[in-house]
Amino acid sequence: EHVVHFGPVAAAALLAVILLLLPVHLFLGPGIGLPGAVSIRKPVAAHSGGKAEDAGKEGLQALLFVKEVGLRDVGPEDGEFAAAEPEGASRLRKFAQHVPERIGRLKAGKLQYAFVHQLEPLAMAEFWWGASPISEIRKQGYFYPACKGKCEPILRHMLEGLEVEDNPLLHAAPEGALPLEIVWEDPWIAVLNKPAGMLSVPGKTGQVSIAQWAQERFPGSHIVHRLDMATSGLLLIAKTLTVYRQLQEMFRQHAIQKRYAAWLEGIPAQPEGTIDLPLCLDPDNRPCQTVNFQHGKKAITRYKTINTTDNRTRVYFYPQTGRTHQLRVHAAHPLGLDCPIVGDELYGRKDKRLYLHAEALSFVHPVTGEKITIEKKADF
Repeated sequence: EHVVHFGPVAAAALLAVILLLLPVHLFLGPGIGLPGAVSIRKPVAAHSGGKAEDAGKEGLQALLFVKEVGLRDVGPEDGEFAAAEPEGASRLRKFAQHVPERIGRLKAGKLQYAFVHQLEPLAMAEFWWGASPISEIRKQGYFYPACKGKCEPILRHMLEGLEVEDNPLLHAAPEGALPLEIVWEDPWIAVLNKPAGMLSVPGKTGQVSIAQWAQERFPGSHIVHRLDMATSGLLLIAKTLTVYRQLQEMFRQHAIQKRYAAWLEGIPAQPEGTIDLPLCLDPDNRPCQTVNFQHGKKAITRYKTINTTDNRTRVYFYPQTGRTHQLRVHAAHPLGLDCPIVGDELYGRKDKRLYLHAEALSFVHPVTGEKITIEKKADF
């Protein structure tokens, strides 16, 4: 067996060849997650064999490696990519017929091939090819992380013993690293400008949240509503429990108006309109939301385009309901605008940040009765 080592340049060239050969995979169906990996042929310590009877000795990790089926398993014996051979199409068709759907979409197959053939993975990602299903949002050529319900639990075991970069989301941000601006304040209410990347309420990572900061600055205060961690903009803080309850009721009665500014990938078919798509949690891929006409909760968004440049569109969103990820799903879904918000890692693709900002709030003050309108323009 020949040993082949790839340097950084050669690995990048190999990845480019793989992408050029993508049309070969079109027969796999209207849409499928295709795993892609760049590997060097190098022994992997502490792993051996590939037979089922040996798997039990290696424990759960080895068992998972052997049970999963990978795209590389149906390639030629010399380890070249199947798509590079004339018979590659027939081999891949055979692969598609025998791999269960829930396994065929896992990145785990690539790791299984690496384990059996003593290869060391250098980098791995999964992209979508084909039309998006109605139940979830997938854009052709976009890369997606492992789903929470199926892929991630298996990969957690399969990656043991391999060098993997730390997950930045598991590390708390330093205290005070994200400065907070008080945009408006009186004896009963404060309005903060939440930075992108800061939690509204405490999470699992230990990172300081808006709610915790507000408790220290305004003891006895309550955060009235939430923004996604990646979203920036205006957040209402009630300084007393009575005002908190009044503002909560105003939200339930849709008596508080909000405006968001965003940049979209692409150009919506209509310059303005209303999106009405019911949403519910995707139990297999938390925290992602999915459009579900049977079980979803009502979600309505008005929008208006402001300007377009370089195939990106600036829009205003006026949410009429307050569902989780409502604006992000309504923007990205094929039955919505079919234009993901720029920088949306869950429903689109990564950029410098999520280009979504809550820039205006309007409501009648629950104590004074005066009409309050607060604005904080986006910095993008």
